[in-house]
Amino acid sequence: MAEFDFTDARILVSNDDGINAAGLAVLEAIARQLTDDVWVVAPELEQSGASHSLTMHRPLRVRELGPKRFAIDGTPTDCVLLAINHLMADKRPTLVLSGINHGSNLGEDVTYSGTIACAMEATLLGVRAIAMSQRMPHGGPPNWAVPEAMGADVVRKVMSADWPKLVLMNVNYPDVSVGDVTGVQVVRHGNRKIGDELDERVDPRGRRYFWIGAARGDEDVPADTDVHVVNHGGVAVTPIYLDLTHYGCLEGLKGAFA
Repeated sequence: MAEFDFTDARILVSNDDGINAAGLAVLEAIARQLTDDVWVVAPELEQSGASHSLTMHRPLRVRELGPKRFAIDGTPTDCVLLAINHLMADKRPTLVLSGINHGSNLGEDVTYSGTIACAMEATLLGVRAIAMSQRMPHGGPPNWAVPEAMGADVVRKVMSADWPKLVLMNVNYPDVSVGDVTGVQVVRHGNRKIGDELDERVDPRGRRYFWIGAARGDEDVPADTDVHVVNHGGVAVTPIYLDLTHYGCLEGLKGAFA
């Protein structure tokens, strides 16, 4: 495995928490440890849970905040699409880094995540992409110490591997001190479906409303999953494949229509 050469690399940094998010600043700092050619293109406002949505029925506004730094009043997907196909059209990025998300993206989270969507859009446009997320403490401020200490090295190692087309990388950091990290593990996705808990309430005008609650319990999960690794203080790296076809079912389904 040869080390990836970042000498002439151009990195695009984006997210779903918005242009002013603390995690974006941490990720930008990681990118600048790898190359001087760093672009930041992120949503004006938080877009958590936006998934891979694209704005199609209204115009998009692009606000230039400084050299190589832009805010877009759209979704994470919009940001990456406009960055690669317009703002950086003279020289496409070598790598897209997405995040660092305020909260983990484990298991089924990836189907809702705007952080993952940034990486998806880049991958579909032929640019390698790594999504990063930080597990949050319950009720406390985020602790960015682990990605600050390990993020650049994780990117270097991931980029040194060979990736097939339509694959992106999903990295999740635990909420522990740097000295308590149990290692970096390459694992599959687990299961921890969000939304099983619906909190029904009544507003001051007597109208019902709902809060979508936390994910169901994620303690009893297999050890070879991202959920288990992060729960036990490790950094989880998971390759995600964007070909959603289930090939094992394909031939049998053909037979049903023969």
